[in-house]
Order: sequence, then C-alpha cells, then structure tokens
Amino acid sequence: MISVYTFEANLTNFERAEVHKLCRKMGMKSASSGSKTGNNRRVSVYKFKKNSNDTKEKNNLTSFTFSEEGKTVLRDFFSLYPPGDQGEAEKIAATSSKNTDNIRMKTDDILSKPLMKKADIAKKLESLAARMQSDLKLKQITEDRSKLPIASFKDMITSTIESNQVPQYLLDSMWSKGDACKIVCTQPRRISAISVAERISFERGENIGESVGYKIRLENKGGRHSSIVFCTNGVLLRVLVKAGNSRAGKEKSTKMVKDAFPDITHIIVDEIHERDRFSDFMLTIIRDMLPLYPNLRVVLMSATLDAERFSQYFGGCPIIRVPGFTYDVKKLYLEDVLFLLKSKPNKVDHTSKTNTDENSELTEDYKLALDEAINLAWSSDEMDSLLDYVSIGEGLNVLNYQHSVTGVTPLMVFARKGRVGDMCMLLSFGADCHLQDNEGKTALSWAEHENQKETSEILRKHINATSVDPKEEKLLLDRYMQDVDPELIDVILIEQLLRKICTESEEGAVLVFLPGWDDINKARDKLTSSSFFKDSSKFLILALHSMVPSIEQKKVFKRPPHGCRKIILSTNIAETAVTIDDVVFVIDSGRMKEKSYDPYNKVSTLQSSWISKASAKQREGRAGRCQAGICYHLYSKLRAASLLEFQVIITSNMYNPPVSESIQNAITILQDIGALSPDEELTELGEKLGSIPVHPLTSKMLLFAISMNCLDPALTLACANDYRDPFTLPMLPNDKKKATAAKCELASLYGSHGDQLAVIAAFECWKNAKQRGQEARFCSQYFVSGGVMNMLFGMRKQLQHELHRNGFIPENSSRFSENSHDIGIIHAVLVAGLYPMVGKLYPPRKNAKRIVIENANNDRVRLHPHSVNSRLSFKKKDVNPLVIYDEITRDDGGLNIKNCSIIGPLPLLLLATEIAVAPLDDDDDDDDSEDDDETVYEDSDEEGNDERRDDKIMSNPENVVKVIADRWLCFESTALDVAQIYCLRERLSAAIMFKITHPGKDLPELLAASIHAIASVLSYDGLSGINAPLESVDSLTSMVRETNIGQPGAVRGSNNFLRSLLSNGSQHYSQKHGVGFKHQFHYQYNSAPPNRHQNQGNGSNAPKGETHKRHRA
Repeated sequence: MISVYTFEANLTNFERAEVHKLCRKMGMKSASSGSKTGNNRRVSVYKFKKNSNDTKEKNNLTSFTFSEEGKTVLRDFFSLYPPGDQGEAEKIAATSSKNTDNIRMKTDDILSKPLMKKADIAKKLESLAARMQSDLKLKQITEDRSKLPIASFKDMITSTIESNQVPQYLLDSMWSKGDACKIVCTQPRRISAISVAERISFERGENIGESVGYKIRLENKGGRHSSIVFCTNGVLLRVLVKAGNSRAGKEKSTKMVKDAFPDITHIIVDEIHERDRFSDFMLTIIRDMLPLYPNLRVVLMSATLDAERFSQYFGGCPIIRVPGFTYDVKKLYLEDVLFLLKSKPNKVDHTSKTNTDENSELTEDYKLALDEAINLAWSSDEMDSLLDYVSIGEGLNVLNYQHSVTGVTPLMVFARKGRVGDMCMLLSFGADCHLQDNEGKTALSWAEHENQKETSEILRKHINATSVDPKEEKLLLDRYMQDVDPELIDVILIEQLLRKICTESEEGAVLVFLPGWDDINKARDKLTSSSFFKDSSKFLILALHSMVPSIEQKKVFKRPPHGCRKIILSTNIAETAVTIDDVVFVIDSGRMKEKSYDPYNKVSTLQSSWISKASAKQREGRAGRCQAGICYHLYSKLRAASLLEFQVIITSNMYNPPVSESIQNAITILQDIGALSPDEELTELGEKLGSIPVHPLTSKMLLFAISMNCLDPALTLACANDYRDPFTLPMLPNDKKKATAAKCELASLYGSHGDQLAVIAAFECWKNAKQRGQEARFCSQYFVSGGVMNMLFGMRKQLQHELHRNGFIPENSSRFSENSHDIGIIHAVLVAGLYPMVGKLYPPRKNAKRIVIENANNDRVRLHPHSVNSRLSFKKKDVNPLVIYDEITRDDGGLNIKNCSIIGPLPLLLLATEIAVAPLDDDDDDDDSEDDDETVYEDSDEEGNDERRDDKIMSNPENVVKVIADRWLCFESTALDVAQIYCLRERLSAAIMFKITHPGKDLPELLAASIHAIASVLSYDGLSGINAPLESVDSLTSMVRETNIGQPGAVRGSNNFLRSLLSNGSQHYSQKHGVGFKHQFHYQYNSAPPNRHQNQGNGSNAPKGETHKRHRA
C-alpha cells in the first residue's frame, strides 16, 4: 500500500526543496509534478506500507542441524545430564537466592568521605597556610582570588549551603570547623572535570590527586583521601541510581538505600543550563533523595540560568546572584562579517523585488492603514496588524515609515514596548535607527525613556558596531543567503575570516565553534590546504572534541611559541568550564550536534541544530575571559533574536516530559532482556545490569561472554560501542580504497564479513604490535587511530575493574578469555550484545547502488558504504544472509546502518527472546496467526488438543520442522535438534542467573556442564547454516592486491604480518583432540572447546504436524 500526501501549489521553489530534503532524512520518497514554468507545481510525499503476506519467503528457509561433532557432544552431555524436569535449572538457580539481599557491592572509595580526624585536618590547614606564605606565586593567586566578585559572597555561600571558587570555600569552611567532607562537583564534559580539578590543585599548591581529584569514564586521580572530587554528570548519576533504585532497599528499608550511597556531604552541579539526559535525571533523583539525607547540601551553578524555575523545582531554595566578571567582547553577526570581508558582488543587482519596491510611493490608503496600525500598537499591546505590514510590506518605505502626525516609526514602537525579537527583525531588514519623531526622539530615546534595558543595549551596540548603510547590509545578506544554506557550515567563509583576523592582528588565539567531528575535519582540511595557513611554524591548528584523548585535549591550553597563532577547532565542549587564557577571537557557527531518539521510527538521530541564546552567550564569553575580545557569529541578527532561550529540557518531573512512545520502547527493550518484569518491576538481572556502566544490552553481552569464557572481545566491543570504532576516514580517493581493503582484511582474520569482527581484530593486532614496537607501522598501514586505541585500552581496564568490583570476575580474569579466538563463540557474543537488532541482507534496489537490510518491521534501511559488507556480490537471488547490527541512525543524509556482521542460526536460536516450532508446511496459518484461533501459542483454551499436536510435531526425532524466532525469523531443523536447543536455552538462562545471584561462586555441576556443552556446540556449529552470497577469499585478496596494502607487491607478507600479530603467543583457533564429552568435563568447563565449522545445515523433508509450540527464554 502507498500513502500519498500532496502539498498545495503555493509552495516556492525553496520550500519544495526543503520538503525533499526532509523526506530524504526521514527515509521517505518525494516527487514534484506539474509545469515548471507555471504556478501549478506541486510536491507529493509517499510512504509505503508493506503487506506482510507479500514479504514472506516461503521456500527458502535457512536450514540448521548440528554437525556430527556437535551431536557427539550433545549425546554425551544428555546421557550424563538428561533433561528431566522442565524447571530443574530454575530450581538450582533459585536456591539460596534469598541470601543475595545481604550481598553489597563495593563502594567506590573516591566518592566516600575521607577518614580524617580533627588533628589530621589541622595539619592540612597548617600545611596549606605555610605554602601560601612561602610560595610567591600562590600568594599572588590568593590575592587575585580575593578580588573576584564571588569573594564578597563567601560567607553567604558557606552559610546556605565561579566553578573553581565555590568548592574551595566549602572545603575551607568545613575544615575550619574541624569536619571532614566529600564535595562532589559535576561537569558536563570530561575535559571540564579535569581542567577545573587541575586548576584548583594549582591554586592550593598541590598535585592533582591529593586534596582535589577527579573521576571520569577513562581515568581517575585521587581516592578516598580527596576532599573535592570532580566528575562528569554520568558518573554521579550512576551512583545515585544504585542508591535510589536498589531492589533490596525497596524490599527492606531506607537503611539499605542510605548505606548504598557514599557519605557525600556536598553536591555541586555546575553548568546546569546545559540540558542533557544525564543532568535532567540526576536532578530529579537528587530532589527525591534529599529527604533521606538531611545533611546533604546541593548547589546548582550556571552563568546563564533560569534561576527562579530551578529554585521553585527545589522547593524555593535560596538564590545567590554573583555579578559576572568578563572583559568587553565586541559582538558581530553575519551581516557585519560579510561587510568586513567585502563579500558583496561587484555590481549590485537592483532588479530584486525589495529594491524595486523601495522607491515606490505608498498610496494614501496604505498610509492611513499604517497610521492606524502604529496608533493601535503604541496605545496597547496589539502588534499583529503592524507586524503584518512590516513583514510583508513594501520594502524600506514601510520599515522606515513615519506616522503622519507624530512621526513615530515601527522601530520606535517595538523599542518602546521592549519587543526585542521584532526590533531585531526590523534592524536586520535595514530599518533606520537614526530617524527622529516630531519630539526629536529616536528609537533608542524611547527605549531609554521606558527603561527597556535590553532593547536600549541592542540599539546602542547596533549604532556603535556598524556604519553600514542598512540597504547595503541587507543586500549583502540577501545575496549571500541565496547561494548558501544557513544550516550548513561554510568553511570557505571561515577560512576567509580567519585569514582576515590573522592579517589584521598580531596575536591572540582563535576559537572556532563547529557542530561535529566531520565539520572539524572539513575546516582543518580547508586550512591545511591553504597556502596561507600551511606553514606549521606560524599556525598551530588543533582539534578539541570528546573523541580526542585527554593528552591531546590538554594541548589547547598551552601557549604556542612567539609568532605562532593558535587556531582551535572545537565543538561545544569548549563552551563552559574550559578557560583557554590566550583566546581573543571566537568564531561561532551557531550550530551544534544533537543526538536524540525518534520514538515513532525507533531510530537514533544525530543532526545539527541551532544553539540557544544561553549557549551563544557562553561562546561570546570565551573571548572575554582574560582580556577584551571579539566574537563573530556566523548567523544573522534576525536568527540571533529567534534562538531559544535555553536548550529543550526532557525530564518528566520538570518541564517537557518525553513522549509516551519513547518510554514504552525503553520498557519493551528492558523487558525483552529480562531487566524488568512484566509488571515493570526491576528484576535481579536488571539490578546487576544497571551496575555496569554500559548500555543494558552491552551488560548482558558481558555476562554471556563471562559464561562462555570469551570476555576479551566482549570488552573491546563494549568500549567501542560506548566510544567509537578505531578506524580513520582518509580524504584522498585512493586512500579510501586502501582503508576499505584494510578493514576487510582485518575482518577476514575472524571469518570476514563483520564490522564488529574488524574492530576486535584491529584491537588485538594493535595491542600486539605495540608490544613489539610496531604500533606506528600497523596504524599507518591499516588506517587505525592510535589515540582511539589507547582510549579503548584504558576503557577496557576500567570496565574490567567495574566487573571485578561488582563480583562478576576475580581480580585475575585471564581464564575468562580462553575462548577469545573462537569464531563461533564470538558470533554468539555478538548476538548476545546486539539482539534484537537482526535483519536480512538484500541486494541494491533497481537503479540503486547500496545494499539494504530488512528488519522485523519490514523496514528496509540502506547499509552505509563504510561497512565491510557494503560491497558483497549477490550470486544467488533467493539467499538473504542474516545480519546483526548496532543501530539505525538518521543523519542529514537519511536512514543508515553503519555496522553489521553476518551470523548463523544457532546463536540466534539460543539467544532469541522466544522460539516456536511449527509444521514445515504451516505457512498459510503463520500468515494469519494473529486472527486464527487454531494457531494460538501459549494461551489456547483447547489445551488437550495443543498437547496432542505438539506431540505429533515432536514425536519423531527425525521430523523436519519449522522454528520461528520471535515471530519472524524462520528456520528448518529436526525435532531432536530443536528439543536439545530448548533445553540448552533453559539451562543457559539459569546459569547466567546463578552467576548474577551468587557472584564469585562456582556454578553447580549441572549448570557448569551445560555451559561447557553450549560453548562446545557453538565452537563447532556457531557458523553453520550461514547462507551468504559472499565474495571468495580470492576476491578479497584481489582487493588487497589492487590497493597495495602493506609493502608494494607483497600482499602475502602483509597478511602474514597481521596473522603474526593476532597469534602473538596464542592460537587463533582453539583446538582439541577428540569430541567426546564424558572425559572432558569434571569442572573443567573453562577450557576451550574444539573449534570446527564444517556443517552447512542441510535439511530434508519429513512428516509434518499441525500447530506451533512456543518457548520463551
């Protein structure tokens, strides 16, 4: 079915283009029709609704059956541990579960109050005072601090409850009383937490990690002895969630909850105006927890804050207003920049509508109507009529029209009434602010007369900032906007402006605010390719982004050598709490990247958007922190007036709650993985998943990987998902081909055809190359970022520490990675971490170039060209390989899947939420399953008939049946294999639950043997049944040879180089002699199972039954 919506024919060419652009982003189709020259041109939007009956593939089921080696393992296993009672595994897992209430996770010491006595505090104070007296630099710093505006508020701050001053005042106050304290100060970004902590340490004459420390995702400095700890919002939120949502606390008393929360004395939430999901939920939890902690003090800070609303939210808490201290910053907008750069055309086109109408005479009737509109607006707040005239009127003759009696202009009306946005609109249209009425007053005079401070300030700055003729200014802006999309970053304009700044001034760093990493790269490439900026001795071009390692971020704070200009290309990471003291010039693109979620299409979105007025003010302030500066806003004055005051707030308890679809989608995911019960209560599994600082699906992958002794690759995937993959994106066409071939070659080390497999291989090879001193060679040849790899290395160590702290692994966890090179088990780990993101690969559509992936909702999404699977050739029409992918994203180019890996049936059947069995020829019934009473699954009234039908399907072990995973993925297998999978699923769930409820304890014999059997069959059959139209190894080798990966003409050597890195001290495939089960177990379930992938799952027809049988994990 096709749904069509056609717009009216009154849209302009620009408006129709915007519709087409939006449709591409939303994954819909659009087309224009009608005469291109007439007025009947229309645009239509199409949405395709698929009939599920048309999309069924009835004759190409993927076949799966266990290999002979797998059958031997299962036969021996079930002979020792027969299925028996259906609930046996659950009973074992449930034993002693009541003891889990007494299991408490270790508290992170860095967030606990120091164990200091009064004598210890006195010594600290004496040492601090001695340093202040003996060190001249510290003495000067102390004097400078005493002159800050906030210093006069010190007593008020300490009696009621600048980022680097408030924590020190609180600490000094507590120590002066002889009391120990733990002051936790949150920052929105890692770099802010580090830089402010280091600055306070410097001001106190200490090394970082002593009295002042920090804790961020990758690293931490300090410990329990640190009295002030800076952290990111996410770190504190996790602590609050653990304390406030403890199941044990709910079931027992508030004491358990209070014990779970470290004895923090003060929480300072800085830069509170920066709205995100972490800060919103953090504030909600803090407010709800305050009654339990009467001695806890909370301080909210921001330079641009809607203070009254936050005060009301926290029950009318007191507000302290500290006057800001910044140097003067001159603000220029796009109109001013264009004039400075002389970007006007050599010959002004006087044929545009605005200019031809400008000199036309207004009719008497029109003048009377304008007089009436001015009178109405002047005497009341009725502005609509006047706004209509000035917004669609006859050029500057309307904008500068003076009342026939009083001489008042529309600009004077808006200035007198304090209508800032409307006044800025007139100024941007070219209204003359120098005109006088019959009393000799200008618009500024009327604003001052009515005490309109904001409008007065804007008018004064407008008068002082430019002497440009308003008509010329408007022409410049109109001409520019005709050729440039304001929502895209104009790197050419930025390069021209930087050139002018560097030519006309001798010193001062330049800070350029850009939306994201791609824009930073484009700007950097534009600058480095310019003959003016290519001299590295004169220009130091740095990138500041969250993906940049901390050691690289710190370079932006260092002053360059004399004669060298520092240019910093940054995202909004530099907006707040980061002081780069040599910045004099700021270039503000006005854009930022916003990651959000579309609950209706269930896709993540990462798109650029306009900043708020609060953010614009923060960006301006970066130029005036240490001296007077200039801020160039690359958007018009009208755009500046129309910006939102603050970013949109999402917290349900505050202003704008999330839509119900978002909440329901999240609940569904958490219920599918067992984190929430059907009645939305937090389960034991959910509580444990929440204790690991990664996405719940990733947490479940880690627990599965621990059970399978395949932890190492799971750690890599978890950290890469949380941060980014390590591959670089070269700009040159030939290098792009080499990078693609390099990624494919890395993936081939783990069986090929997987972006996630390429990440695992890249990390292993990098780690071993670094140990051999070959890191630079590897990173260069295989287009891998050494900085990202170092970040992932550190994150893996921290994640291991978290797993150990929560009792999932011992301190020495090497035995939990013994199967880390087993491809079949790795595939299952992938499925555990990404399910239910499963789809089928389809060849490109007609006249299209990109492969598509169809998901459970019959949506077909394009595969991103950066994926290793984007160039697969489809040699068989009816074969559509199964893939597991990370997420569907929507960017400015539409819907994409960037990373996926081809998988086989067994991992899916073991880890799907539910599986059902049906007769092989039951396609018609399956199509109508929602309406046909004969195919009800678990809740049929005809229980006896269902059992007889089930018995008929499963009566003969050799019967070939259809297995349906989560109601849409269909396979064929034998009744015996399906029965064995049912039992393995049950015992796998019980084993994971036992590990959760009994951390640190060995599995009971039955569950330990079950885990060993599952690992063994995955090792043999994890790749069985992959129906993939894959390129041959020869094809991959040709690709590598064509791109000259490694040394020219030595492709084999390059591949050997990779394999030597991967096998550094260990075999890639775990091998065992023999496949028997009886003599291999005896609690040695941590040993690596044999790795053979031989069976391709050939099935055969057999007698069929009549109904379905369902099994939920």
